[in-house]
Amino acid sequence: MRIELASEPGGPRPNEDFAAAALPVSGQGGALVVLDGVTPPAARTGCVHGVPWYVTRLGSALLELASEHSGIGLAECLSLAIGRTANAHSDSCDLSHFATPQATVVAVRWGEESVEHLVLSDSVLLLGSDDGAEAVLDDRLARLRERGPVLESMRNTEDGFHTAGVDPGVASRAVTGTRPRSRVRTVAVLTDGAARLVEVFGACDWDGALAALREEGPEAFVARVRAAEAADPEGARFPRGKASDDATAVLVEL
Repeated sequence: MRIELASEPGGPRPNEDFAAAALPVSGQGGALVVLDGVTPPAARTGCVHGVPWYVTRLGSALLELASEHSGIGLAECLSLAIGRTANAHSDSCDLSHFATPQATVVAVRWGEESVEHLVLSDSVLLLGSDDGAEAVLDDRLARLRERGPVLESMRNTEDGFHTAGVDPGVASRAVTGTRPRSRVRTVAVLTDGAARLVEVFGACDWDGALAALREEGPEAFVARVRAAEAADPEGARFPRGKASDDATAVLVEL
């Protein structure tokens, strides 16, 4: 089995992405978790810890639950992890603040027979088979952007988009599914800062992205993203919210 990952901050701010994988001692499977922290829309968030702390706590809790409790579905694992993380700082932080730390989530768990997945918000999961790459997307945010500006007030609302914050119930909004392991050869995850090579710059499609990850590795893939950003530093040719964003790429060959 091959597992590789690369993660780089988009600038001088601390990296708000999290990525980790676990292989149980039994050797029967494994789990992968990738989070992309939401940069706060305000200077104050009500949290004394910050987004990097939040994604590390949430990601670690989710990875533990997903890898050690195979009988619990990934959505329930996420729900429990959100609750556990909220409890860890409810005494010190104002969790009702609108800018309390949030994150997008991708989780994958594989065993001898199946590969389970969960996607919440705009990170991208690629499942590679003999037929090519299947992109598993939570496209609610993308569909909202097609209609016009997306407001912060639309986060975690019925007709808006969803990210993991303090409400365990948001886990039920995630895109989930299961594939036979025999049909999945490769698993890859890209936070939106890495997926912009496809979604913003159009340098390749999802098949090309998966091929590049397999042939060159995640570190080289992130380097390609940085080169594309550097070639258009002001976003004149390729408009985007941030000139350079935190970028994480993960590859697992089963």
